Amino acid sequence: MKRVLIADDTMFMRYILKDMLVENGFEVVGEAVDGEDAIFKYKELKPDIVTMDITMPNVSGIKALQEIVNFDNRAKVVMISSMGQKELVSQAIISGAKSFIIKPFKVEHVVKILNQL
Repeated sequence: MKRVLIADDTMFMRYILKDMLVENGFEVVGEAVDGEDAIFKYKELKPDIVTMDITMPNVSGIKALQEIVNFDNRAKVVMISSMGQKELVSQAIISGAKSFIIKPFKVEHVVKILNQL
């Protein structure tokens, strides 16, 4: 069972993702409310996968991604954002994201991406 950390500043989105992942055989080991929290919880929980929103307060998802990859270059981080701009996708991939999912998303698509990691 793959262990997942969900990082999103919106409680509703964390709830949706958690419910979706648990129903599809993933174990949600933690939730982070911003990028700073995501970095801390990644180091503490050592999840197999992180789902990371891009736009978050304090520390952005891109910055958190960079810090996590700097800490663990084998980290599997999937960016999830409603901001489907080409520049952000490129920045996320260059920074070490394994994939990028655009909101709104379909359950099947998210599950497929995470299972491929």
